[in-house]
Amino acid sequence: MTAIVSPSKINGILAAPSSKSSMQRACAAALLHAGITHIYNAGTSNDDKAALNIISLLGATIHRQENNISINSNGFSANSIPVENEISCGESGLSIRMFAPIAALSSSAITLTGTGSLLTRPMSFFDEIFPQLKVNIETNNGHLPLKINGPLQPVNISIDGSLSSQFLTGLLFALGASATEIVTVFVKDLKSKPYIDLTLDVMNKFGYHIVNENYERFIINPKHIQQKNTINYVVEGDWSSASFLLVAGAIAGSVKVTGLDENSAQADKAIMQALKDCAAGININEDGIEITKSDLKSFTFDATDCPDLFPPLVALAAYCKGITIIKGTHRLAAKESDRAKTLQEIFGKMGIEISLQKDEMFITGGTVKSAEVSSHHDHRIAMAAAIAGLGAEGTIEISNADAINKSYPQFYEDLKKLGTTIHLIQP
Repeated sequence: MTAIVSPSKINGILAAPSSKSSMQRACAAALLHAGITHIYNAGTSNDDKAALNIISLLGATIHRQENNISINSNGFSANSIPVENEISCGESGLSIRMFAPIAALSSSAITLTGTGSLLTRPMSFFDEIFPQLKVNIETNNGHLPLKINGPLQPVNISIDGSLSSQFLTGLLFALGASATEIVTVFVKDLKSKPYIDLTLDVMNKFGYHIVNENYERFIINPKHIQQKNTINYVVEGDWSSASFLLVAGAIAGSVKVTGLDENSAQADKAIMQALKDCAAGININEDGIEITKSDLKSFTFDATDCPDLFPPLVALAAYCKGITIIKGTHRLAAKESDRAKTLQEIFGKMGIEISLQKDEMFITGGTVKSAEVSSHHDHRIAMAAAIAGLGAEGTIEISNADAINKSYPQFYEDLKKLGTTIHLIQP
């Protein structure tokens, strides 16, 4: 699909999409929970669908009614037999990294695979870690598919947290579900710490007791065996997706977003600090967060712990007077695309200069020009290009624009509700 975005003055109110980070973690917890889990405000993105498909193939029964889902599971352990022994995680990085340790709880041989860019993303972490947990593993030179055979043994372990926090999330779930005595995970150089806060928050709601000692040691206490019971879980509004809407308001008019929790553990709520630093108009009340267009100034922002904010931050910086500096580019190479280079390329076509130096990105604000760009099959790149087009001199034409389905399927329709002129051309 191709999306053609015309310069538009926008105004309106939108509800934040459901958080796929929260939703996918809730799916994992529901699989491990012996009983019924009701998930409210459930997401519909491709990543959410991937998580639901995974837990159904691992034995959970799912019933969906509008925005709510009921999941019935017997739990997942060494005695669990998956419905199928080959499971696709779609293109979801969180799903493969989180569900691999969970799937390894079973004594059955299981193959985990994926599609698209997930096939090129590094998985060598499991080559190093699984043998220490008594799990046999075979990978394709550190890439998918993963062929595993457990059961995973809950023992003390040390890991490197510098590549991604998602591996640790999977270990915490798997060890939390299987530990019969205290187990400790020692972590070196953990990145994206707020995502681990979110993991611990979800696990706490499902009855796990994990002590976080300065993100260097995670002490996992045995989960008490419970009779089957019902757990209700409400999926938060998604700060990652909402960040594009908030930036749209700063660039092109006024947008109020409802359903966001300012006290959320989600890393991407840090977008609010960037909006304050660049002098966007901000009005926060009990009804939502309203961002309005103003004279924007350059800012400096450290995105090491929230790398998914790079695309909306670059779109914002393109309209800021001066040179904006965003730190943490080393976190961008193993995404759906090499996002630092991709952002440099597509915004360069729009007339915005971006330079990369060591671990920093320098964006010189200016006039966004009409351009034809590709999403590189990266959902956040497609959304960043569309938002940048709202204040451009002419149209921005985005090929492979349907990449947004990975996280925010209703993105273009929501922009239209705000008054954006978008033409969607199907192949």
